Amino acid sequence: MPQDAGKTAPRFLSRVVSYYYGSGDYNGLRIDREDSPWSRAAGTLLRKGLIEVIAEVDFPNPHVRPWACRRSTDEQLESVRSAMSGTGPAVCLYPTAVALRGRPEVEALRDEPFEQRLASGSGGLELAFFRIDVLESYRNDPTFRFDFSDFGAKTAISDDAYTSDETPEHEKVLLHYLGFAYAQPVRRQGPIERSVAGFVRDLAKLSAVHQRRWATYELTGGGWQAHPMWWRQMMGEWPDGRGPFEALLYELTVWNELHERAFGTPLVRSTERPREFGWVLRPSQREYDDFVQLLDKLLSENLRHEAFDAAGVPRKSSKGMDHATLTRLNLLLEKTGIPKDSRSEILKPLRHVRSARSKPAHAIRRNITNASFVHRQAELMSEVTGSLRDLRLFWQRHPANQDWCASDHLADLKAYWL
Repeated sequence: MPQDAGKTAPRFLSRVVSYYYGSGDYNGLRIDREDSPWSRAAGTLLRKGLIEVIAEVDFPNPHVRPWACRRSTDEQLESVRSAMSGTGPAVCLYPTAVALRGRPEVEALRDEPFEQRLASGSGGLELAFFRIDVLESYRNDPTFRFDFSDFGAKTAISDDAYTSDETPEHEKVLLHYLGFAYAQPVRRQGPIERSVAGFVRDLAKLSAVHQRRWATYELTGGGWQAHPMWWRQMMGEWPDGRGPFEALLYELTVWNELHERAFGTPLVRSTERPREFGWVLRPSQREYDDFVQLLDKLLSENLRHEAFDAAGVPRKSSKGMDHATLTRLNLLLEKTGIPKDSRSEILKPLRHVRSARSKPAHAIRRNITNASFVHRQAELMSEVTGSLRDLRLFWQRHPANQDWCASDHLADLKAYWL
């Protein structure tokens, strides 16, 4: 049995390292009471900074190293003693970056930068940050599924492309857990700097081609912080709020429901979230124009003329001209006694979107880059959602909706503006 820690420590380190590379997923070596003869060797390696401990107190699954252990050496030593004496739960041991420096397994992964980080001792749940336009090729490529959430995104090769013989193996990738991150501090009236955060563990599962591609977009400076809502969800916590896009769609959905209760027909054609409905991925005129056009399709172009017919609003003016949907909405508010100033204030953001949408549709515009587009999008989302909320609250006062109450849990969640 091992006795002299000076002699056995190198052998025990070799065992830890071999298991780390041999596990296939950079797992830690589990130790318990049966490993007690190695306790002195483990203590020596811990004090030298060559191994570290991940226990359930660090992360629910100690077989996965989320990040470098955040406990002191003495606390880690106590975890090892408890595990090897049988008085505490088993723990997992991992080689540190110091122990893995210069290893051939690391050098062999030069073409896979994120796999190389794991092989070098990085935690799987450590975050890497990237320019947000790294997502453009996935969003714009129909061979990939791409979905925005308010706090992140996910992408994967489509089923058809995956099974196609024409799709190269290196294109068959997926990333389900991407979050948005922000440069600190973020001020409501100041500039907004947004990036994409990804877990090293997930990035390491990409093909070498895609790992290298992501590496070219990486932001190596500090100061980035993942959106707190996304981070909490990744850590298995219940969401405590909703983001701006979800809030807008919630107001639209409820407004639609209330109109149908009041007049017997839906107000809008769809309340589904379009694939591209999310933050601009590049602060450019074209990106912003595309977003405004999509937003208008959810607003004025989404309103059904049949819904206003059911509410008794005329389709044509006194001169026989067809009314636009926003005009008919204004007439319905006027018919119910809403003062002109109030109507103008409520509809102003919706009319602004309609006007902004018509500019690129009727003119050739030079594509420019301007960081203000990011802030303008956030403010526009806030203004439009406020209008929809006012409209929804007014529709709630209709006699047919007196007994209505929100049944969706989203009604009780706080709103995040980013």
